Amino acid sequence: MSVKITGLDVISRYLKEQATDSDIKRVILQNTSEMQNKAQRKAAVDTGNMRRMIEMDIRDNGFTGIVKASAGYSGYVEWGTRFMTAQPFMRPSFNSQIIQLEKDMKRLMK
Repeated sequence: MSVKITGLDVISRYLKEQATDSDIKRVILQNTSEMQNKAQRKAAVDTGNMRRMIEMDIRDNGFTGIVKASAGYSGYVEWGTRFMTAQPFMRPSFNSQIIQLEKDMKRLMK
């Protein structure tokens, strides 16, 4: 699953006028960490391996946050198979965290 946000050039220009790079990086780090925690809490647990393998990575000098489930079977749990129903944990975590990220970024623009 990937997300593409358009209009970043306008947002970026406006943010540079209102907030510092360190403010933006702090918001990205905080929201990435919160999403990782949410995904770990929502993940189905059998042995705990999948929960432990939900990882966070910060890239692009702090401007990009990535949360991924690295266990090879994570996609089967997230989306289900013909033999088992889906037990989503990444999508609900993302959907709730993107709302918080938007609020935090709007707060920086004020």
